[in-house]
Amino acid sequence: MRHTPLLAAVFFAATLSLSTPLHAAEDDPVVAKVGGVELHQSELRLAEGELDPQFAQMPAEQRRLAALAAAIDVKLLARLAEDEDLEETETYKRQMAYYRDRTLHNLMFKEKIVDTITDEDARARYDKEIAAMPSEEEVKARHVLVKTEDEAKAVIAELEDGKDFIELAKTKSTGPSAAEGGDLGYFTKGRMVPAFEEAAFALEPGEFTKEPVQSEFGFHVIKVEDRRAAAPPSFEQVEGQVRQVLLRERYADLMASARDSIDIEVVDPDLKAKYEQVMAMQKGGAAAAGETENGDGAAEADGASDTQTDGAPDAE
Repeated sequence: MRHTPLLAAVFFAATLSLSTPLHAAEDDPVVAKVGGVELHQSELRLAEGELDPQFAQMPAEQRRLAALAAAIDVKLLARLAEDEDLEETETYKRQMAYYRDRTLHNLMFKEKIVDTITDEDARARYDKEIAAMPSEEEVKARHVLVKTEDEAKAVIAELEDGKDFIELAKTKSTGPSAAEGGDLGYFTKGRMVPAFEEAAFALEPGEFTKEPVQSEFGFHVIKVEDRRAAAPPSFEQVEGQVRQVLLRERYADLMASARDSIDIEVVDPDLKAKYEQVMAMQKGGAAAAGETENGDGAAEADGASDTQTDGAPDAE
């Protein structure tokens, strides 16, 4: 399923703050008491998650101490607010109603989606995506990068006289791969600048370019050492991405079912039009994903298979 930035933001916002219920676990000890009200370890974790991002750089114990101070402050003012009957205000009631719904949303998300994705589910989806991926060829190449066309022609002339490519790369190349004899490792199409890629994939193992190849980095002399079918990424490399695909899909399915069973009325006319547009885009994306077997998962897995070792010539 493809997601626009807006839809991705909707999904991200909807799945924030997933946490275990407060005081639900037996190993949720009391860490402090404020006015006789217990402050539990689970509340401390929530407080730590709400700390300013600068606290992320602190040692764990300092973050925990800062979270404790913040949580105690919350409990202190809450006690004073109780004394002033702020629980009876409409603001309190509206916020509590929203927090209740958000907590129930998170519990539902965890129970119906997160906890249902097994290792077998992830492996099966990986196997499906890998099977749908088209076979892709990769080449192993070296290059000599120089500043001028004449320098490149001189390198080609030396190669035709029998000079060793690796030694020429070490002594004449200006690229960062020079120390390794111009070794670029294996790469697939789309990894290098177009002119370089076209020349490299036109060569057979053992051949080198007979004419200089110009790119924005200079002039290249390229030698291909091997051609082979590119290996797909391993399950371990992309497991996290596969699970994210399953999470998005199952969340979308659950929300579609909920929208079909519960009436939604957006009263604000401006928001109504925009919300309906977002929902239409979401349904359109789901329909497109249903028509295309090779969807997000395959694209992400493919992106994870990059094996370029040098970064050149697209980085040189």
